[in-house]
Amino acid sequence: MAGGGLAPSNGKVKHYNGRVTSFVIVTCVIAATGGLIFGYDIGVSGGVTSMDEFLEKFFPSVYQQEKTASGSKNQWCQFDSQMLTSFTSSLYVAGLISTYFASMVTQAFGRKSSMLFGGAAFLLGSAINGVAMNVAMLIIGRILLGVGVGFANQAVPLYLSEMAPPQLRGALNMGFQMATTIGIFVAGLVNYGTGKLHAGYGWRISVALAAVPALIMTLGAIALPDTPNSLVERGLRDQAKATLQKIRGTDDVEAELQDMIEASEEAKKVSDPWSSILRPEHRPHLVMAIAIPMFQQLTGINVIMFYAPVLFKTIGFGDSASLMSAVISGLVNVFATTVSIATVDKFGRRILFLEGGIQMVVSQVAVGAILGTFFGDAGTGKLSPGLANLVLALICVYVAAFAWSWGPLGWLVPSEIFPLNIRSAGQSIVVGVNFFFTFVIAQLFLMALCHLKSGLFHLFAAFVVVMTLFVVFLVPETKGVPIEEMTLVWKKHWFWKKYILDDHITPSEHQRAD
Repeated sequence: MAGGGLAPSNGKVKHYNGRVTSFVIVTCVIAATGGLIFGYDIGVSGGVTSMDEFLEKFFPSVYQQEKTASGSKNQWCQFDSQMLTSFTSSLYVAGLISTYFASMVTQAFGRKSSMLFGGAAFLLGSAINGVAMNVAMLIIGRILLGVGVGFANQAVPLYLSEMAPPQLRGALNMGFQMATTIGIFVAGLVNYGTGKLHAGYGWRISVALAAVPALIMTLGAIALPDTPNSLVERGLRDQAKATLQKIRGTDDVEAELQDMIEASEEAKKVSDPWSSILRPEHRPHLVMAIAIPMFQQLTGINVIMFYAPVLFKTIGFGDSASLMSAVISGLVNVFATTVSIATVDKFGRRILFLEGGIQMVVSQVAVGAILGTFFGDAGTGKLSPGLANLVLALICVYVAAFAWSWGPLGWLVPSEIFPLNIRSAGQSIVVGVNFFFTFVIAQLFLMALCHLKSGLFHLFAAFVVVMTLFVVFLVPETKGVPIEEMTLVWKKHWFWKKYILDDHITPSEHQRAD
């Protein structure tokens, strides 16, 4: 059958004893604050790079180009500067490299250790950026921020997926994306407030306040227990059992613990997870680890989140109006993410992927058409207030679609599909691919905006069509399936089943499949 496939049902998926405890909810909420540092940085970067005081001090050529732009000059190109984009994108190069080391730390010392190290690195980076006197200091600070985000993005989604009970794994894991959207929104508010300061230090407040979410994450990680899966992986079975009893609210956790031990024993047979993930039986996992984070970035979301103030300023919004427009889209992002949290474990992952994809295509095509018709590819046109507000509304429709589909699901689905023996390596590939394409888009966007103009939105719409077809045919439903039994999902899929042989399924999974 040509379709995404369904999760095993009719008693073929194990349901463990226990209940949803307040302890596991609080634990996952604290861990999810790791998303704050990622979101705050995404939100603050675009706002700061649209502030005149910041541009005048560090990027005077861009500042002069912006100020001399007039009705006779192509406004699509006024922010085109490789040095300016390097400021934004340097973080993602550092994140890409650091996620490989984060994988080793996460596997050897636990998810908690990676979160602690990531928070500390981000804290130091925000301090350096806040006192930066030249571009070199800015870049050094951004690199440290990238290390922090790399470690956090590697560890937090895994932590959430392993701590959450299967029936609530989607909602609790999406706490990471919710924290990310809150970080973006708060950064927008901060930028709007500091943008009104004309003493030359408003941008310093914006970048230095990144220390606040970093401190929240670091202190939160100190108080967190490590996951039972990680404890079992490191041979600490008694601690794993005690933690599992606490988060499940019952002493009867033997079945779930035994599955973790069984998965850990299988994982120990693999000496090198990086070579193991290349084996045929892990082909579905490898494809998802590459395709999903790649597609998440090719939606074009970072056109909005990185450069929203710059984009709105380009098409005719004033300084304060452009920053406020970014706040509005950030607020839509937060509320739409709550929709995903409320529905993902009820309706599943695939329906959100598909609906969000269709909605993004429609809104992107409409934005491109309006800008191409009224603003013009020459970049010398002007949008009326009504049309400018319509563009903002359509962008909000697009942001909402992303926020309840590819935004949270781009982190959730990869984090729940890997068997233990390749879990850290797989998550590192996910984060690495995400950072690579985030870097590419951040580095090329302003240049692409200059050359493709409104056609850039149509290009991203075409990418969304491709990724929606990818979901239709190749992404199975994973709702409600315990992580340690996810192999059954691939075994039942119309396409991926040819890679999963019977000896790839654990004894407990065989019992459930019979």
